[in-house]
Amino acid sequence: MILSDFNINEAELQFELKADGQLAFLEYHREGEKLYLTHTEVPVALRGQGVAAELVKETLGFARQHGLSVIPLCSYVAYFMNNHQNWNDVLSEGYQM
Repeated sequence: MILSDFNINEAELQFELKADGQLAFLEYHREGEKLYLTHTEVPVALRGQGVAAELVKETLGFARQHGLSVIPLCSYVAYFMNNHQNWNDVLSEGYQM
């Protein structure tokens, strides 16, 4: 699998990651310094290959780099964060795992 460009599509309010020419995305909503992560979508052909995890890592890295607090409304993001507590510093108060 070839992962390529992580992108922020502000018009569609989603973080995007291309894998094998297909687009995975994580929808968001931003209010000030809070980043609400609402839905992760990975093409069926790419599921189970770590694409969603890589997309979430890239998104959390962006949040960390820009001093944003994450609110994991997406069940996959919450699952990921629960299993990767090294990202707790980007969670909004009250959401720490």
